[in-house]
Amino acid sequence: MSEDDAPESEQESPEGSTETRAPERPVHRHRRRWPWVLAGALLTPVILFVAWIQITLHYTYSKGTRAGYVQKFSEKGWLCKTWEGELAQVNVPGSMPRIWYFTVRDDSVAKIIEGSEAKQVQLSYAEHRGIPTSCYGDTQYFVTGVRVLSQ
Repeated sequence: MSEDDAPESEQESPEGSTETRAPERPVHRHRRRWPWVLAGALLTPVILFVAWIQITLHYTYSKGTRAGYVQKFSEKGWLCKTWEGELAQVNVPGSMPRIWYFTVRDDSVAKIIEGSEAKQVQLSYAEHRGIPTSCYGDTQYFVTGVRVLSQ
């Protein structure tokens, strides 16, 4: 076997013996994976929390109307201001009213309700269950419309 025909992995050592070397691998940079794992571990709960809020605020569990007299209505909250109110529902005159608690997120609806206190009103509402924080309201009933029934 001539020198030109010899495989590249064999070389002669000074003493005359043949050494076998492993073929050289292409050089790859080692990518650090821990920043991606850490970012994924931190961002996954945040993304899931935001997705849950969006789902609960945009999916309506039920819709309906309630009639009665608005007996209390105020804007509440330290950081997130919402309008909270109480509707006294009276079925039979002279009986104890049933109190229904509600939240209003729209300021235009809140102004109409403020102007109709002590009048009989019909409130249209949407029920959103499972909202994770009270920043969007203290109740799960969000009033979407008002109709004054009596002057």
